[in-house]
Amino acid sequence: MGRALTNRTADRINLTAAAAQVQSVLQGIEAESCPRTYNFHLHTTCSDGKLQPREVMEQAIAIGLRGLAITDHHGIRGYEAACAWLEDYQWRSGGRSPLPKLWVGTEINADLQGTEVHILAYGFQADHVAMRPYLIGRPPQGDAHLAPAVITAIQRAGGLAVLAHPARYRRSPQELILAAHRYGIDGVETYYAYGNPTPWQATPEPTQAVAALAAELNLLSSCGTDTHGRSLLSRL
Repeated sequence: MGRALTNRTADRINLTAAAAQVQSVLQGIEAESCPRTYNFHLHTTCSDGKLQPREVMEQAIAIGLRGLAITDHHGIRGYEAACAWLEDYQWRSGGRSPLPKLWVGTEINADLQGTEVHILAYGFQADHVAMRPYLIGRPPQGDAHLAPAVITAIQRAGGLAVLAHPARYRRSPQELILAAHRYGIDGVETYYAYGNPTPWQATPEPTQAVAALAAELNLLSSCGTDTHGRSLLSRL
């Protein structure tokens, strides 16, 4: 079941309306939520994905997604193009069919305990000064590359910070999640398909461990396919 944010986090962040919506959804995310109800991790041709932003939205509509976030690396051009396509599609269709909710997102490289990790950002103000080092199409440098700086910047911009695929790094997910929690991260990508199974399914063993730790620490749980290929229902 979903978990509420701790008072510590709620008091510290003035969430944007978009981030508040994402927070509300993540509080109810389960293993079955992805990939046919929500998807909070996917890429377009604007970073290292194979789907055009319009193709992402066409598939999202065909699948019947309720909501998704485009999380291209260090940029939001794919999200902006998808927003424009969605607005045009809504006008052309006369608003006859329900459309998925599209949230702004990005994926940022960061140094966490000497390990290169990825931090997902959701619902932030894209024009906020704090986000400038992270939306220029390449990984941040210097102090901006440190996980505490990344997390703080996302939150200063009113967004939510989530540690991506915690069992993919050279340090244990437990160690990294605890470290990220100390720096005030909001959540963790609990439901992730390691090994790219077909059909998509959150990998049981790491998922159970990560879910338990997220519950213990009152962190939000996210899910996503991390799509880089031609289908939103798989990673590659």
